[in-house]
Amino acid sequence: MLIFFGDPETAGDVDNAKSCLRMAIEMQHRIVGLNAEWRMAGIQDALRVRMGINTGFCNVGNFGSDDRMDYTIIGAEANLAARLQSIAEAGDIVVSYETYALVRDIAVARALTPITMKGISREVVPYAVQSVFDTTGKNIEVFSEHLSGLDLYFNAAMIDATDAKHVRNVLQDALNALDAGR
Repeated sequence: MLIFFGDPETAGDVDNAKSCLRMAIEMQHRIVGLNAEWRMAGIQDALRVRMGINTGFCNVGNFGSDDRMDYTIIGAEANLAARLQSIAEAGDIVVSYETYALVRDIAVARALTPITMKGISREVVPYAVQSVFDTTGKNIEVFSEHLSGLDLYFNAAMIDATDAKHVRNVLQDALNALDAGR
């Protein structure tokens, strides 16, 4: 799926980049919810989505032929977003330096090994998004891991004080069970 910001109207590079990152994070959160629903319906295998975000100039408009015309985006910067998606781990978001420079006041990310990509004339430094800041500036760390026997999505910012003790007990019980199985 390809989604682009800034056309036909733009909020500016910074706001477009932040809106895109927030949308990607919300999509990842919603996928976790869907996986929980599907698991309850008997679907065991989780859907895991990789995302890549880049910022740059592209050609946008109606492309195609009389038989099939689409309003879309083409260009090296769109291709770079696709390449970033391809190197992301399942469940992760990888952004280009250009995007990270625009969102770094709302996101924590770690630089990955610089890469050279087919069709991209420069070396690219990708960044894996680790967490974002909420509207109050609080860092929201999300832990997500899906393995055989483990299906974990943990966002401390979403747990209220009344549930915190229960969450601690569940996590401690899980650790105890893991230790007992050794």
